[in-house]
Amino acid sequence: MWMEMEEKIKEHTLLLVYLTSWKEDELYEEMRRSWKGYPFDVLNELTDEDFIRGSIRSKSVYLTEAGIIEAKVLMKKYQVNDV
Repeated sequence: MWMEMEEKIKEHTLLLVYLTSWKEDELYEEMRRSWKGYPFDVLNELTDEDFIRGSIRSKSVYLTEAGIIEAKVLMKKYQVNDV
């Protein structure tokens, strides 16, 4: 039961990171950034799974291509409309 809850927390955190992100142009490519206003242990797991990246010193993270794809899958799973 606890493992299921942890997985849902991680999924919802990734979804919130995506939904609260904004687009930035960085060296010829567009990136989606979001503030790190979420539990660091969950952000660390998302980093380990390569869904997000960012410096420890930074106050924001950016979503990887895999993170954006997974967030869009989660939007369908949880029936969230695109922003």
